Amino acid sequence: MVDLDTLPTSTRCRQEAFRLINSKFPPIAIFDDVASNEDFEALYRLQSHTNPRLLNEVGQINLVPPQERPFGIPGCNYALAPFVHINTLGSRFSRGEFGVLYAADTMVTAIAETRYHQERYLQRELRGQLKYDRLVMRGLKLVFSATLINIQQPRVDRYGWYDPIDYTSAQALGESVKRHRCDGILYESVRRAGATCFALFSPRSVHSVVQTEHYEYLWDGTAISGVVELSRMN
Repeated sequence: MVDLDTLPTSTRCRQEAFRLINSKFPPIAIFDDVASNEDFEALYRLQSHTNPRLLNEVGQINLVPPQERPFGIPGCNYALAPFVHINTLGSRFSRGEFGVLYAADTMVTAIAETRYHQERYLQRELRGQLKYDRLVMRGLKLVFSATLINIQQPRVDRYGWYDPIDYTSAQALGESVKRHRCDGILYESVRRAGATCFALFSPRSVHSVVQTEHYEYLWDGTAISGVVELSRMN
C-alpha cells in the first residue's frame, strides 16, 4: 500500500474544470432551492409528504456529511450528484462504494474521457443490438479549490494507477485518499495524452457549477463515430 505522505500535492485555488453528464438525468432541484443544511432538512420534510419521487431524486444524501454539503453555491445539485447517486459499477478511483466527481482541464479532454466510457458502456450493454443511437451530454464548468494528491508530474505510475482497463491499483489509491479525507487526486488524462484530470472526493471543494453547451454522441452500432456540439439548451 502506498504511503500518501510520499506523494507530492498540488494546491489549486479557484481552478476551472469541465465535465459532461448524460442529459437524461435531470438536475436535483431541491438542492438548489436551499441555502443551508437546516433549510434542506425543513424543505425535505415538507416536500416528502407530497412528492413520492423525492427520495429517488435526492439519492443517498446521508453519504455526504452535513458540513460537506455546499448548499447555496450556484449549481449545488451538480456538485452533490456524483456523491448521492453513486456509480455502483465503480470508476478509476472507486470500486463503487463512494462517489467521485471527475473533471478535466478542458472540454476537449472531458469529451475524450466520456466518449471512451460511454462507448464501452454501449458496447457492453447493447452487444450490437442497436445500429444507431445518439446520446445528448450536458456540459458543465466548475470552479473548485483543493489540495490534491499529485500523480501527474512527474507521472507516478509504478503501481499501475494509469492502466487503461484494470482499475484495481487506482481504486486502492482512491480508497486510501478517501480514508485519509484528502480533497482528491490530480492525474494525467488516460484518454488524451498530456491533458489533466481531477478527481474530487467531496463536494466541499466546489465553489460553483454552471451549465455550458450540450453535445451529441453518435453511436453507429459498434462505436461512437462522432461528437457534435449542440446549441445551448436549458
